[in-house]
Amino acid sequence: MGAALPRPAVKDIHRVESAIASYGDEFIALRRDIHQHPELSFKEHRTSALVIERLTAWGYEVTTGIAGTGVVGTLRRGAGKRLGIRADMDALPIREATGLAYASVNAGVMHACGHDGHTAILLAAARFLAQSGEFSGTLHLIFQPAEELGAGAKQMIDEGLFERFPCDAVFGLHNWPCVGAGHVGCVSGPAMAAIDQAEITVRGKGGHGAQPHETIDPVVVSAHLITALQTVVSRNVNPLDMGVVTVGSIHGGEASNVIPGTVELKLTARSFKPEVRALLQQRIPALARAQAESFGATADVNYRLGFPPVINHEAETTFAREVALHTFGAGRVDAAFRPRTASEDFAFMLQARPGSYVFFGNGDSASLHSPHYDFNDAILAPAAIYWVRLAERFLSDEVPQETTP
Repeated sequence: MGAALPRPAVKDIHRVESAIASYGDEFIALRRDIHQHPELSFKEHRTSALVIERLTAWGYEVTTGIAGTGVVGTLRRGAGKRLGIRADMDALPIREATGLAYASVNAGVMHACGHDGHTAILLAAARFLAQSGEFSGTLHLIFQPAEELGAGAKQMIDEGLFERFPCDAVFGLHNWPCVGAGHVGCVSGPAMAAIDQAEITVRGKGGHGAQPHETIDPVVVSAHLITALQTVVSRNVNPLDMGVVTVGSIHGGEASNVIPGTVELKLTARSFKPEVRALLQQRIPALARAQAESFGATADVNYRLGFPPVINHEAETTFAREVALHTFGAGRVDAAFRPRTASEDFAFMLQARPGSYVFFGNGDSASLHSPHYDFNDAILAPAAIYWVRLAERFLSDEVPQETTP
């Protein structure tokens, strides 16, 4: 990542901390405002406008309309490398149950994954970097729509993101519940799983519940199929590898005394390795069809590939970890942090450019995608400081060293 330079003085970190602390309450208020007004994928118009307004006021060159509501803020200072930092902006179709004073006012829509926090973190860092940042190079701050449902990262890339805004590396972060507040996790290689989905329609022969012998019961077929699907991982995937097959939805019939003609199942498949992903894609449809046939029924399978796995690049992950060690000390960097089986469309950015996806502890909170979840405002300033330090170090060719705890 570059030749080592003299280690920055502790006061260099303190200048960032004190500045961000001086306006930290402003960004907590902004985060809560975004939380109160959540917007679904590709509909982040209000959030996008808030981002545009602030980046423009701080002197960024602002480009809008990428993947609809996406925004890129660019800051150029002399010659040097080019860095991209990404934050996601969209919310989820969940009815909030936190009871907070700033709870969602948009019925059935909620920031249940902390993207409100991610946006506020990057904006807080953006302000410091514009006003006091010490670096030489080009900084691209990427505010991405539609991470949750619409693969906004891929659409931004397809619309020329990295051709229009060249990046030598790109970084992102995600808060993580039940990890110490402000603790950092860095994983080299597979860090988050690929996500694929399947919709299976089991077709039998409906009839009266009192005369099952005259039917081909798709409910019974589906029950056996759900059980059989558990063997795809337990008996086909190497125990040293990871695979997940979860049936999350099953619908069939309306009355207790009527055997329906069809049952619909929806499932998710998760994996890290390409060969495991290919195996799941082959075995799940084959097993569904064979299981249905054994009962005299049929199964139609619509198998859709989703996000690829998040594969962090080794050099950039080492750099991200070193920045965390230098900024927070070893006590705040989780050396045993493990990959997560959740998924992220930042994977597409890491396929296009070197980089790393970092995890930032949210403390003792409800899980992601829970109606009781809330982003921990206490980690907003530390995460913003981390982005500042990473940007300044990357764009100065300095290799950070561990700070004294």
